[in-house]
Amino acid sequence: MRLDKFLKMSRVIKRRSIANEVADNGRVAVNGKIVKPSYEVKPGDILEIQFGDKTSKFEILSIPKVEGKNIEEIIKLL
Repeated sequence: MRLDKFLKMSRVIKRRSIANEVADNGRVAVNGKIVKPSYEVKPGDILEIQFGDKTSKFEILSIPKVEGKNIEEIIKLL
């Protein structure tokens, strides 16, 4: 699943357009590398997202197939 879609579906970021913008501005890293919104995420990836001066770090546990899945089943805060 694309990074921007994953961020929206997992409710880390509210809108896909914002997820696109955040990734395009180089504020998202996967496994230590800055990535584009089209990056294909997979279980086991470690996401780091900069929100202002705060960095949030997540491990992807699964890829959601439908909206409405509990966020606890999708990501683990690190």
